[in-house]
Amino acid sequence: MPAYQFTAIDATGKQHKGVLEGDSARQIRQQLRDKTWMPVQVEPVEETKTAAMGKKWFQRGLSAYELALLTRQLSVLIAAGIPLEETLRAVARQGDKPHVQSLILSVRSKVMEGHSLAQALRMSGNFPALYIATIAAGEKSGHLDLILNQLADYTENRFAMQKKIQGALIYPILLMLMSFAIVMGLMTFVVPNIVKVFEHSDQALPLLTRMLMGASGFIKAAWPFMVVAIVGGGYLFTRFIRTETGRYALDRFVLRMPLFGKLSRGINSARFASTLSILSQSGVPLVDGLRIGAAVSSNWIIRDAILLAAEKVTEGGALATQLERSGFFPPMMVQMIRSGETSGEMENMLARAATMQDREVSTLISTLLSLLEPLMLIFMAGIVLMIVLAVMMPIINMNSLVK
Repeated sequence: MPAYQFTAIDATGKQHKGVLEGDSARQIRQQLRDKTWMPVQVEPVEETKTAAMGKKWFQRGLSAYELALLTRQLSVLIAAGIPLEETLRAVARQGDKPHVQSLILSVRSKVMEGHSLAQALRMSGNFPALYIATIAAGEKSGHLDLILNQLADYTENRFAMQKKIQGALIYPILLMLMSFAIVMGLMTFVVPNIVKVFEHSDQALPLLTRMLMGASGFIKAAWPFMVVAIVGGGYLFTRFIRTETGRYALDRFVLRMPLFGKLSRGINSARFASTLSILSQSGVPLVDGLRIGAAVSSNWIIRDAILLAAEKVTEGGALATQLERSGFFPPMMVQMIRSGETSGEMENMLARAATMQDREVSTLISTLLSLLEPLMLIFMAGIVLMIVLAVMMPIINMNSLVK
């Protein structure tokens, strides 16, 4: 039964949007009238999606939380023995957001037409390659419930890691913004009024005071141009990194940075190990798993290294050897993969490597964030100390001359 996305107005004039299933748009309009709602717009979900394909900037996909919740619901219902069509219908009804309901019902309509779940997800264009490949392997092996359970654990862990990083960054970012605002306020409004006393003084001002007065005058006169330069520079930088050349240059620069390079390598190694682990447990061939693992890498330099390793593995090379040559993966992880290739327990070793990398990344992120807060405080204290010294030094000199 096809799904229709509707917009209607109730008796009080309030607008309602949602998704309903029916044989035709006429039946949907009748259902809305039965609720004493006036139908304003009724469109098939597939047509709505097709029309929106030309407006990619306005499309809304699934968030990490929505994907994790959806996967867990599918896992529980499939494990309970509920048919796939009824499972998708129940998950769509559980969704409280119209775009999620629309997406699930469009997937259900494709399943009702005879497509597999993986094919329906691929046709929707809103699910990651890892997600689709894992479900395809589960359908092929006949263990979709077990695969969905593993996939639910994977998506939930990824969401938890993302929320942990976001939560830990809130305080340092707020501290940095407040520090910048305070410094700009001092240099623009406070310092000029204080140092005005010394402008007509006959005594020679200290170098630090003269530098502070010059910086304050420059900021006060040029702050509109500074704002335009920052906004324009940010826009041009964003446009540049969206190009292939810019993206490679940025990723190469990040890998060379002392702390952020290690963090980037750690995050991509953990993501690669987790992806390859779940695909290997799902029965996906190693070469296909490597290509999907490359696709989920956020750093294009590391992505190319994984793709090169996939080519070498296809030619008969060892995966551990190729990863070691790239220099982007931790020696312990490479050794565990080599041990798995030798012993034939590749799946278990990949799972252990993924767990180990996740722990290392969590520890590294916690360490960096714990260092960031005191560094911001020290930076702020240093700026304030320089301003105080620049103001106090002439006063101390004047007192010395009077004595």
